[in-house]
Amino acid sequence: MKKYIKVVGAVIVKEGKILCAQRNKNTSLPLMWEFPGGKIEENESPENALKRELMEEMQCEISVGDKIVTTVHEYNFATIELTTFYAEMLNDQIVLEEHADLKWLSPNELGTIEWAPADVEAVEKIMKDA
Repeated sequence: MKKYIKVVGAVIVKEGKILCAQRNKNTSLPLMWEFPGGKIEENESPENALKRELMEEMQCEISVGDKIVTTVHEYNFATIELTTFYAEMLNDQIVLEEHADLKWLSPNELGTIEWAPADVEAVEKIMKDA
């Protein structure tokens, strides 16, 4: 049976633009775009996981806002349950520890990059609600 992994993603909004992070070429889904985040550890709330992951991956301190959507996507390597939340940066620092690149895009520009499949439903909801 495939692994079932619960992950979280941060939709960081700053001055009307959304932070998009490009996966590095040495990971699964190489060079696809995603909302930054990561795995929820045992006995960890999704919100706390998101804060921890953003600090680890980008040295970025955030406050977590409203939930956007939870989606389940089956990849060949695992089944991923992704919950996305709106978030706000508390510091102005981003250091790319794991990602290849980042972009700030307006909601109507989100469709111009290739998203990891699990992130697509959140992208569509954000674009629709904009």
